[in-house]
Amino acid sequence: MHIVKEHITIKNEELILTNQRALYWQREHALILSDVHIGKTAHFRKHGIPMPDEILQRDLQRLKELIDHFTPHRLYIVGDLFHAERNSDITTFKSWLQQFPELKIILIQGNHDRQSNSLMDDLNIKVLSKLEINPFTFIHDISEIQTDNFKISGHLHPGILLKGKGKQSLKLPCYQITKHQLILPAFSLFTGLYTKDIPQDAIVYAFTDASIFKF
Repeated sequence: MHIVKEHITIKNEELILTNQRALYWQREHALILSDVHIGKTAHFRKHGIPMPDEILQRDLQRLKELIDHFTPHRLYIVGDLFHAERNSDITTFKSWLQQFPELKIILIQGNHDRQSNSLMDDLNIKVLSKLEINPFTFIHDISEIQTDNFKISGHLHPGILLKGKGKQSLKLPCYQITKHQLILPAFSLFTGLYTKDIPQDAIVYAFTDASIFKF
């Protein structure tokens, strides 16, 4: 995995965007991502739709390499860590977590995060409806909060549609940044991209496996 980085400054805080669908906050030693959707493949398999286990394994390997690279003290997951009810994918995730016993994990609850408190305690994950660390407020769905802080959210799985000559086009995942918010890309590779309703004043950082592009 090749980690490409783009340094940006928001509210006098240095953030590092990566092409691996996560950002790093220098001051807090925090790796920040959203929409991992653990359990999605097992949920599909349960309903008769064949899905390979390596989809989850690839996501977890990418996350491991990001943790190894940045050595964060904290992992902030801005919603939808999980996708469905407790299933075999969550057991896989629990085993994977054992290699990071010192990592503090905070989940800002998303619309798919409906697991029991006992499971969260078992995984040693702290669950909050929102997280406020000045100058930022972390919230899964931006429509659910009013705050003067700069907001960092997920939920939308943002993408950008690039059109070339003729009928050629390409969809890329992206970060969308305005004066008031930063929308994170979905971390899981097993998600669609929402390319509509990009805020007019947004700066977009799209990326591939090898590069980050600013629009």
